Amino acid sequence: MSQNRDAPAYQEYAATILAQLPFRTMTLQDRGLLYTMRLECWVNVRLPHNHNDLAKVLGLSVGEVTGSLAAVLSYFEVVDGFIISPELENYRAHLEDRKSKQSNGGKRGSAITNGKRNRPAKAVDDEDSSTPSSTSRLPRRGGGESLVKSSTKMQNQIQPPVKRITTEANSDGNAEWLAEYEAAESCTAEDYAKASGG
Repeated sequence: MSQNRDAPAYQEYAATILAQLPFRTMTLQDRGLLYTMRLECWVNVRLPHNHNDLAKVLGLSVGEVTGSLAAVLSYFEVVDGFIISPELENYRAHLEDRKSKQSNGGKRGSAITNGKRNRPAKAVDDEDSSTPSSTSRLPRRGGGESLVKSSTKMQNQIQPPVKRITTEANSDGNAEWLAEYEAAESCTAEDYAKASGG
């Protein structure tokens, strides 16, 4: 769902503003008036050009506004008795254009997706028969029988092979050692406790 709200902020690059000679030559009061007016123009789009009305809107004295207005007016335009910021209006138009393009793209994507869902079954079957699909389904078997078959062969392949030592494989004549080893292998915990004297 789209939100029909104005953009909450505008993007500004500090280096761009600081590089401008008119800004660099302004007094601190001039810079303060410039930014206060820019913020007001972003929120309210325009300001009254009349000095008395402008001072009331900005919450400043008429003398403060009149003393700095000449230094900041190069950043604004006066149209039909109102002060506007062309830079901010261009940025606002850019954001609206981007929002509109995103909305139109979303609607086109939605129409494509919904069109695929609403295609008749025959057209889908014809398309599936001509091109292989990774999402094709196997026919269901009756009786709730599973299509997955268990394989004991696969389970046996997972277990490591058990190596048995045999007397034939023992070529150095340690048959006695081998007999003890095999007896210990089959020994239970109870047998072990008896043998150790515990």
